[in-house]
Amino acid sequence: MATRFQRITPFLWFDAQAEEAAEFYVSIFDNSRIRSVARYDQASAQASGRPEGAAMTVDFELDGQRFTALNGGPHFAFTEAVSFVVHCDTQEEIDRYWDRLSEGGDPRAQQCGWLKDRYGLSWQIVPRELPALLGRGDSGKAGKVMQALLSMKKPDLAALRAAAE
Repeated sequence: MATRFQRITPFLWFDAQAEEAAEFYVSIFDNSRIRSVARYDQASAQASGRPEGAAMTVDFELDGQRFTALNGGPHFAFTEAVSFVVHCDTQEEIDRYWDRLSEGGDPRAQQCGWLKDRYGLSWQIVPRELPALLGRGDSGKAGKVMQALLSMKKPDLAALRAAAE
């Protein structure tokens, strides 16, 4: 059986923390690994101003999804315009991903399941059943669920379910 080809790979630009960030993310998600690290050699270090031997790109997987991280310098930073959504089935999963990804992150950037990690990357921790809670055909209930969500930082699945009842 042929290996499935991933057509689109998210490419993340870091100043100098690509390898550290990839190791951090891999430690959080199951079915994850560092696939390879390409390092600056003498020529590329000279051209880029990066130290020889430093990680240039890190190819890694999170829950089977491939990513590439680049140490490209301080020229670009992450914004909330791009985020990664982590769909969770249980409150335990919500707590695990929220707690780990928010370690060292910006607590001011936490609302409605959104958080910003220590590298400035935005994540959305979302109960998998949230669309069903919001779309049950009763706009009054959906409004109550949305109102409850807007009052939260980390999603509280029991409170969202209660708001839908």
